Amino acid sequence: MLIRPVQAFALLSTGLLAGAFGYGAVNVVYAFRTVPLDVRFTFHTALMQVNGVVMQTTMALAILASLLLAAVSRQVSRLLSAGAAVLALTSFLVTRFGNVPINGLIKQWAVGPVPAEHAAILQRWEMFHVVRTSAAFIAFLLVTVVVVAGDRFMKSRVAPVSA
Repeated sequence: MLIRPVQAFALLSTGLLAGAFGYGAVNVVYAFRTVPLDVRFTFHTALMQVNGVVMQTTMALAILASLLLAAVSRQVSRLLSAGAAVLALTSFLVTRFGNVPINGLIKQWAVGPVPAEHAAILQRWEMFHVVRTSAAFIAFLLVTVVVVAGDRFMKSRVAPVSA
């Protein structure tokens, strides 16, 4: 029975993803806003060098685990698990095509001139972060529903046996 290890893997990986992005949204982004720009850019660049590998791996594991959970689930649980995989993939795509290009700009700003429109670009980075964090959080919620209530979905569709 692979279902329990797959459920644990899906809960762990989507939970880690949502937690990491959530921590960033609550703590790191707030800290970025309160320090001088040169400190923000230097720290942001250093953080992204480490974060790149860690977060890409976490996103890949969340996608894989959600797909595995969909494969071993049925009916509503399968749809919810597939939805979690799509949301984890969304967090990856938003990161790759939204946040990462801006991270590259910030890396340049840390050692060179900062453009006049930097505030709007930083605001766009934060908007992308909210989107990917929300997608990761909802993916975790979907996996949690599947794990906690998955058996109930199946039982509610079976007619009671009359005596």
